[in-house]
Amino acid sequence: MKPIKNVALIAHDNRKQELVLWLQEHQTKIINCHIITTGTTGRLIEESTDLKVERMHSGPLGGDQQIGAKISEGKVDLLIFFWDPLEPMSHDPDIKALLRLSTLWNIPIACNKSTADFIIKSPLMLDYHRDTPDFEGYQTRKV
Repeated sequence: MKPIKNVALIAHDNRKQELVLWLQEHQTKIINCHIITTGTTGRLIEESTDLKVERMHSGPLGGDQQIGAKISEGKVDLLIFFWDPLEPMSHDPDIKALLRLSTLWNIPIACNKSTADFIIKSPLMLDYHRDTPDFEGYQTRKV
């Protein structure tokens, strides 16, 4: 068992302020985590909180894919992604891929404030064992 230490934070434009307000409320619970963000979201977080972040590219420029790669490498324990379901995004395939990878690798995902609240207040934030799937058979099968 170990605490959740690597947290990816993403927010679409219409949800960035909501994520920043959420982080201001909960930054003492997440301040010791390694935080990975997409570009603009990370800049806003650094300007509005005491949190330090590792910034990837902006989502439309590949940031969602960069975070997806970190998930597949086992470098993300939790994804908090305040996405906007009412706004069409030019990079929708990247967003779907990110959510797919999170599900595939059994990463907890919060897509709204309510779910983020449940996760951040859970005792599992401090003591969690995430089952990681074993894809050995899948990777070695012959096609």
